[in-house]
Amino acid sequence: MTTAPPPVNEPDPSALTCPGDQVGPCAACQRKTHKYGRGGTPLCQWCMEPALAKWGPNARYVSTRT
Repeated sequence: MTTAPPPVNEPDPSALTCPGDQVGPCAACQRKTHKYGRGGTPLCQWCMEPALAKWGPNARYVSTRT
C-alpha cells in the first residue's frame, strides 16, 4: 500500500539535497524537484512512480534543448 503524496507546496525530498540552481518544477504537478544537472529528472518521485509502472524501469525522457 502506498501513501498519498504530501501537498504540492511541499518540495520533493530530492530538491532538499541538491544545489538551488538545479531545482525546478515537476513537469506534471509543479512540485519543486531536482530537475536540472546530474541526477535531475523532469518528474518528482510521486509523479515518476506511476510513469515507471506504466513504461517500465527503462523509461527515458528526451531533452528538447538544441
